Amino acid sequence: MTHGNPIPTPSAASGMPGASYGMPRQRTTGTAPEGGTDTATAPTAPARQGGGRDRYLDLLRSIALVRVVVYHLFGWAWLTVLFPSMGVMFALAGSLMARSLDRPALGVIRGRIRRLLPPLWVFGVVVLAMMFAAGWNPLKDPDHGGAWGLVDLANYFFPVGAPPFPWHLGAKSGLLEETWAVQAAGPLWYLRAYLWFVIASPLLLWAFRRAPWPTLLAPLGLTAVVGTGLVKIPGETGNAVTDFAVYGGCWILGFAHHEGLLKRIPRYLAISCAALLMAFGLWWASGHLGPDGWDLNDIPLSQAAWSFGFVVILLQYSPSWRELPGRLARWDKLVTLSNNRAVTIYLWHNLLIMATVPILDLLYELPFLQSDSAVSALDSTYTLWMFALVWPLIGAAILMFGWVEDIAAKRSPRWWPNGRGGKSRRRRR
Repeated sequence: MTHGNPIPTPSAASGMPGASYGMPRQRTTGTAPEGGTDTATAPTAPARQGGGRDRYLDLLRSIALVRVVVYHLFGWAWLTVLFPSMGVMFALAGSLMARSLDRPALGVIRGRIRRLLPPLWVFGVVVLAMMFAAGWNPLKDPDHGGAWGLVDLANYFFPVGAPPFPWHLGAKSGLLEETWAVQAAGPLWYLRAYLWFVIASPLLLWAFRRAPWPTLLAPLGLTAVVGTGLVKIPGETGNAVTDFAVYGGCWILGFAHHEGLLKRIPRYLAISCAALLMAFGLWWASGHLGPDGWDLNDIPLSQAAWSFGFVVILLQYSPSWRELPGRLARWDKLVTLSNNRAVTIYLWHNLLIMATVPILDLLYELPFLQSDSAVSALDSTYTLWMFALVWPLIGAAILMFGWVEDIAAKRSPRWWPNGRGGKSRRRRR
């Protein structure tokens, strides 16, 4: 597993994360496509200081969620440069965390954990049931065997470490391809990183308020040490420390946004420094390209530098909208829905991408699609059909599981929370 890459891939030969999802299943052999993924979105949604939602930040989160789904489906490495979703989402969550820590820290941490865990529990129960039904035995797994394999199962319910999953499960001719468990469980790395940041935030905010610049820049320095191989920390501990370092700068940038530090810096100076840092990130990436080329998830130092600079620019120009302006207003309900169901979308979207394959494969059995030209046309547009189908499936997951987020937040369950007024507004904590 590459450090900072949300989804481990079985081998370098598996190619670009998610890319092979775009290939149609072979009609003659019945084998499912292979692939891997990457991810990011944030479990919570910041609100404006002084009351009311900051719709600019809500819009950024929604864009990040869409980018995550598109990346996982098409596997385009350049998307990690175009919009570094993970860095953006950690920054937004850090801003909200700093706002919440105006209240007693222990209660804030409890509230964050409480809101995160129930949706994860539902997801963990479903995925583990699918794995066990497919014949996986964690006691006999060569990578997670013995008593430690059972202990690691707890990470499906309190993600302080990496959850165990089989690299291959089922048969090539099965309903889902053999690495479906990797695709389903791999994204839980993000919840682990989020949990670490939440627990560490009181100390980080204390340090930031006393020494803002050293605290803000320290994660970049740590990434230069642990993310480049200068110091190697083996196993999942190394992955967790690297993730913490890579995205720590973005999380603390959220602190800087909330505390007003970024607004006190002249815009020309902030943008110039951010551009230089981003240029360094691209320069470093050019000499350390991984098997997927310019996929920054495989290059921790480039990911940290590019994401940091990108977030600085986004937050420097942050307009703090109370309402989405102009033509953006037409997306208001979808932006609201995605923010209210960010955890649900994040947890389930990868599994739903895989679910599109057996559904679309039924099209090959239709009588009017038996000609070579029809099959060729379907093959050439297969990924586009997957893209079109995954959104209704995500909508179905919101209806089936999204209400758990409301229960976790101690509010009345809502099936489709896309309104922003009255009872549909999220209660602040």
